[in-house]
Amino acid sequence: MSAPEVSPELLAIIVCPSCKGELTLTEVPELACTGCGLVYPVRDGIPVLLVDEARKPA
Repeated sequence: MSAPEVSPELLAIIVCPSCKGELTLTEVPELACTGCGLVYPVRDGIPVLLVDEARKPA
């Protein structure tokens, strides 16, 4: 069973809560900010857009 994905409609309207940059979906799945570089987790198809939950890229 594969995990639910983030809908394209949602991806079109959400932005990084830290810098308001564009978010892109990775294969993991996670949402990576193209502005500040923070990476937000996706749990059960739901983006967790909390700066405290984000990680800096390796």
